[in-house]
Amino acid sequence: MTTEEKIKDVLKSQVSPALASHGGFCTFVKFDEPTATAYVAMEGACGSCPFALETLRMMVEETVVSAIPEVKAVERA
Repeated sequence: MTTEEKIKDVLKSQVSPALASHGGFCTFVKFDEPTATAYVAMEGACGSCPFALETLRMMVEETVVSAIPEVKAVERA
C-alpha cells in the first residue's frame, strides 16, 4: 500500500467519522514526499469553521502522523 493510499484510508476510517458528527469532512489533496507532508482540504462545516485549523492540528494531523510513520505533518491545502 502506498503512502497516499494509507493516508486516504486513515482519513476515511478514523478522521471522517469524527468530523462527520459535526457536519464536516476532509479530503486528501496530495502527499509531498520530500517534506513528508500530507495536504488535505477541510470541507463541509469544517471549511468555514473558525476552529478548523485547531481541528486540523489536534485531530487530523495527530491521527494521521501517529498511524503513518512516513507522514511528518498535515497541512491545509
